[in-house]
Amino acid sequence: MKERLNTKIRKPNNSSSKKVITFSFLSVFSVFVFVNTFFYPSFYSDSSVSTRRNLVDDSRESFDFSGNLCKTKVYMYDLPTNFTYGVIEQHGLARGGERFDDVTGLRYPGHQHMHEWYIFSDLNRPEMERVGSPIVRVFDPAEADLFYVAAFSSLSLIVNSGRPGNSGSGFGYSDEEMQESLVGWLEGQEWWRRNNGRDHVIVAGDPNALKRVMDRVKNAVLLVADLGELGVKQRNNLLFFMGNRYRKDGGRIRDLLFKLLEDEDDVVIKHGTQSKENRRAAKQGMHTSKFCLHPAGDTPSACRLFDSVASLCVPVIVSDGIELPFEDVIDYRKFCIFLRSDVALKPGFLVKKLRKVKPEKILKYQKTMKEVRRYFDYTHLNGSVNEIWRQVTQKIPLIKLMINRGKRMIKREGSDPQCSCLCSNLTGIIHGSLSTYSFFNSSKFLPKSP
Repeated sequence: MKERLNTKIRKPNNSSSKKVITFSFLSVFSVFVFVNTFFYPSFYSDSSVSTRRNLVDDSRESFDFSGNLCKTKVYMYDLPTNFTYGVIEQHGLARGGERFDDVTGLRYPGHQHMHEWYIFSDLNRPEMERVGSPIVRVFDPAEADLFYVAAFSSLSLIVNSGRPGNSGSGFGYSDEEMQESLVGWLEGQEWWRRNNGRDHVIVAGDPNALKRVMDRVKNAVLLVADLGELGVKQRNNLLFFMGNRYRKDGGRIRDLLFKLLEDEDDVVIKHGTQSKENRRAAKQGMHTSKFCLHPAGDTPSACRLFDSVASLCVPVIVSDGIELPFEDVIDYRKFCIFLRSDVALKPGFLVKKLRKVKPEKILKYQKTMKEVRRYFDYTHLNGSVNEIWRQVTQKIPLIKLMINRGKRMIKREGSDPQCSCLCSNLTGIIHGSLSTYSFFNSSKFLPKSP
């Protein structure tokens, strides 16, 4: 809910497609739903109620014999272990670990993309333990509304991260080969071929996960990516930020903010990359600051937004293209301060504005953050995992629409002009906001995990 699922959920257009949110530095990841620019699916505000099952001949809600709304039925593929536990083993080997005869006993290493582990674990739990979930796991694919592909694509991406390819026990592992192998396996499945993957859900938490094969999985629903105490007196810093100063594209604003703020007396703004020491320093900084700066990075959102919520440090968001998790049920204006980039870069404006915020107002922000923290907690019984599934199920009517439309549309040759009386922009992609994926009709909603 990440706390890039900025997870994102991306839905294609018709031409293409111990508590763990714990208190760590990289805690939540954001998720977006990428859909056609001209469809607006409805939302439900009650996370305990599943969305409608869009049946072939009837778009009304489906009821069981007790009169309750039926849950969305999800079938999870029994993937070869090299796409799941085998990736965990390879990650350990690249860091000096050992091989295991039975990899299914391995635990996922803690880092910001643990969402793929939590969703996988959620579906592996007994149904009676899945309290408040809007979905139910089925073991017959013929019964399924959605198909879940539980590959650990984000962990695979970083197996050899920062390590020369010819060093360590992890030598020889290739994320690109894993991607090709995974999609090859999927394309051999009857249920994938039936609707060209439109009713499949795949985790791609890092923006670069599955990048090599994105054209082959673009029709699927892609899950992408990305606690403190009440009080003001113990927070001596006005504003805190710690992260990489130099980012590309929209994240260039960070360097400009550094230049404006680094000489302010009660502002802590530090350049720092990921490490255990820096995560500890960031946690301490958030807990001792009234406000936490959230500028755009390589993507409009970053996991520190949700770290600051967990720390009850009021987020100050300077990111013009940002979308936020679970916005259909969370009003971020009640605990965040939003500033346009051009306004925030006016000399003296930002700190002057923050100094005017009264302690009572900060306390009000904190109380609201405390109320919404469950949405970003992967271990909460009705937290991030259930919220992720709730918003995924809201896409089922659109998925069914695209499937049915695809069956009756005349396929054009590649050289034929691409035009439509329904929409002049069939791609639905407008580059420039929210990473490389733009124009989302519904909110991103999945937080990053540690």
